[in-house]
Amino acid sequence: MLQSGAAGGRGCALCPLLGVLFFQGVYIVLSLEIKADAHVRGYVGENIKLKCTFKSTSSITDKLTIDWTYRSPSSSRTESIFHYQSFQYPTTVGTFRDRISWVGDVNKGDASISIINPTIKDNGTFSCAVKNPPDVYHNIPGTELTVTERGFGTMLSSVALLSILVFIPSAVVGVLLLVRMGRKSAGLKKRSKSGSKKSSIEVSADTDQEKNDCMAKLCVHCAECLDSDYEETY
Repeated sequence: MLQSGAAGGRGCALCPLLGVLFFQGVYIVLSLEIKADAHVRGYVGENIKLKCTFKSTSSITDKLTIDWTYRSPSSSRTESIFHYQSFQYPTTVGTFRDRISWVGDVNKGDASISIINPTIKDNGTFSCAVKNPPDVYHNIPGTELTVTERGFGTMLSSVALLSILVFIPSAVVGVLLLVRMGRKSAGLKKRSKSGSKKSSIEVSADTDQEKNDCMAKLCVHCAECLDSDYEETY
């Protein structure tokens, strides 16, 4: 946002605090917007992602920094747990040592992190701060994290879902097999009623037998003809 102002920027002593820069007779409002989930719920032992996104009016450079802090519900003291500047630097001390993983991408405006193997002691407020000079003035959103044990109901629902995913395909396959077996059984019964079908060998043998019978009858008939001719001669 641009606004004209007094020459030299006189009369704006609070401009640096408000993120306003006076340049060539114009007030320039530096803008850097940060968003994070207000509430996140997770379970003990299951990695939890703390999402944080930002929009800057300036191009991303190696001067961009990201800082995540943690504050326990029973304390007013904040603890630095992650720092980023061209590379990620998770904390090496405290309760979050070796349990913070970088899952963001600054080129996409993503400053998210992940908590590995969370516990109930991790409950508290997490804050995400981003600076991308000259954009350094912004809101600092907080995320309230609640970590709990998975209840019996949650475990039961997961087991039920898994059972459904396994049972339904098995049931469908079983029904199809029963239908196929039923059709095959009905076909066999129908054949038994109409008589069994002869094999190709049996059909061939029957045909040869019929031919032999015809030849025998023909020979008998010819013999009878010869006898009758012989009798007429005499």
